[in-house]
Amino acid sequence: MCRHLAYLGPPRTLAEILLEPEHGLLRQSYAPADMRGGGTINADGFGAGWYPAGSAGPARVRSARPLWADTSFAALAGATSTGAALAAVRSATVGMPVVETAAAPFTDGRWLFSHNGVVRDWPGSLAGAAARLPVTDLMTLDAPTDSAVLWALVRARLRAGDDPADVLAGTCAAVDRDAPGSRLNLLLTDGATIWATAWRHALAVLGHDGATTVASEPTHEFPDWTQVPDRHLVVARPGHHDLYPLTGPRARG
Repeated sequence: MCRHLAYLGPPRTLAEILLEPEHGLLRQSYAPADMRGGGTINADGFGAGWYPAGSAGPARVRSARPLWADTSFAALAGATSTGAALAAVRSATVGMPVVETAAAPFTDGRWLFSHNGVVRDWPGSLAGAAARLPVTDLMTLDAPTDSAVLWALVRARLRAGDDPADVLAGTCAAVDRDAPGSRLNLLLTDGATIWATAWRHALAVLGHDGATTVASEPTHEFPDWTQVPDRHLVVARPGHHDLYPLTGPRARG
């Protein structure tokens, strides 16, 4: 089912954000606390994206190796500072490939995106939605996975200028109609704002010292983590976040 995390705030090294917390993504890769039946570890790859100072868009690294086994990333993470990052560790759904390009984050322009969960009855359940995408979008998918198709659906609406909150809410509602019972925790950032959904899976948010972290599981034992209720949307900026129910106008597919 994967684990993911996004951070906005004062510049910190990727190691401080992802590897050093007592229950950060590194520990969640081999000892997750709340997979909800979606596997036991996250050993099928990882990825991290961040926004270098002065850059027009994010930088990204991905690997099909477990996060704990990649010493080169540990060295990079200790030497790389950023005020905005999105990263994920992967537990591949049975039948989906374990390849570097299947690991989040997916990217386009200034965007970074991740999906934590599973689309039920894949691939048939998404066939109708995918058929409405431009053919070139389908021909250039990063990987033949549910997460890559979800990203294509989200990306198409972002390119059309739709509001990111409405895009995530509408995507969750539409996919759940076609694939009931899906777990659809979607995570999106442009380096200035984080948008995230909690849809049949765990999500928590923390505002602390002028920073905000949105994560599948709390990375520290601070008492002020907020567990995001099911079917809710998080919109977060450094040190601040709002929660909205995923019902009503935002939830149109």
